[in-house]
Amino acid sequence: MTEQQPPPVPPGFGPPPPQYAPSAPDAPEFLAVDKHSSVVVDASGVAFDMYDIVVDFTWPEIRSVHYRASPDGKALMVAVVHVDGRVYEAVVNAKPRELLRGWFAQLARVLGYYRPAG
Repeated sequence: MTEQQPPPVPPGFGPPPPQYAPSAPDAPEFLAVDKHSSVVVDASGVAFDMYDIVVDFTWPEIRSVHYRASPDGKALMVAVVHVDGRVYEAVVNAKPRELLRGWFAQLARVLGYYRPAG
């Protein structure tokens, strides 16, 4: 009996690019947590958890992600701009305050990985 070759995989079908593969072992992740809130950025997108209300944004529905320090310099403020123009924001307190600098460095690296063009 002859062995049959599997049919070729049509273009557009196959594993997702590395930045969208949820199980990529080397995919970077960002996590900022305080007593009441958290921000997670990973292969699936951005998630906010504020007082037990969780909002998940997948990369295809995110237009952009912005972040900055709060006016008093004690918290990380992260905003997600949805493709329809709506803006969602989360605030995570940084205690000690030095933690904020580390979050900025890590968040810049993770966002650069998933959203290199913006």
